[in-house]
Amino acid sequence: MGRTRTTLAVLTVSLGASATAAVMVEVLRRQAALARHRIGKALGEVAPDADRVWRKKYGGQPLELLVVGDSIAAGLGAERRKDTLGARIARRVGTALQRPVRLRCAAVVGSESSALGAQLDGLEDGYRPEVAVVVVGGNDVTHRVPTSVSVRHLVDAIERLQARGSAVVVGTCPDLGALRAVPQPLRTLGSRASRQLAAAQSVAARRAGAYTVSLATVVGPFFVSSPDEAFSLDRFHPSAVGYRRTAKELTPSVLVALGEREELPPGHRPPDPLAGTPRRPWRRSA
Repeated sequence: MGRTRTTLAVLTVSLGASATAAVMVEVLRRQAALARHRIGKALGEVAPDADRVWRKKYGGQPLELLVVGDSIAAGLGAERRKDTLGARIARRVGTALQRPVRLRCAAVVGSESSALGAQLDGLEDGYRPEVAVVVVGGNDVTHRVPTSVSVRHLVDAIERLQARGSAVVVGTCPDLGALRAVPQPLRTLGSRASRQLAAAQSVAARRAGAYTVSLATVVGPFFVSSPDEAFSLDRFHPSAVGYRRTAKELTPSVLVALGEREELPPGHRPPDPLAGTPRRPWRRSA
């Protein structure tokens, strides 16, 4: 009889837990639908085309900068091409080096990490970027892509870029907890998942020989404290100001990867020493 009562108690607890889990799943499903409704597609699905040579006034051979990844990498939310992430980085790097920078943005709005391969497939065989910036991960979280799968695609992309002779800088997954359009508790779960993915991206990318920048650390607090200023109309993608801050924080690692700066600020990590000596593709003549 005692065993029967114990079995019934365990079954009751199990059924209660299952019922609670089912309710939570339904709550999260409804919250996800609400978040999609709030965000919508106010900005469309095409970012401004910023591919061009920036800082032409300096003259000389342009430095080749490639940007790949998702809608943040593409610059969705910027109203002018000069305000996209790639253009902001190109302008900052050009000013720092006093050299023109030719931007090539292969990023596609809505991309998950699995799309990086197709973005690189679209490049000409002879294209040789001197440095590439990768920003991806947010869509992997929202579409519940396993972290191991996301990281594998990221590492594959890094290795392919290195095979082209490029140094690589990875901006890890932003903290989705900054998205106020997403209700609780879904926002907290998104924050946790995005930070876990970012940590895994950083470890794997550094082992592959890339530099990493924790976007959750270096710009996350700004997006949390100043959402009206940092986000665009859809309250999901950065505004021109948000891209300016993000580009400012990514640029130091780009300059170190190019051999034009020695020290990295907090939130930036160099390649893992076991990955070998970081490639320095170009240095100005003295």
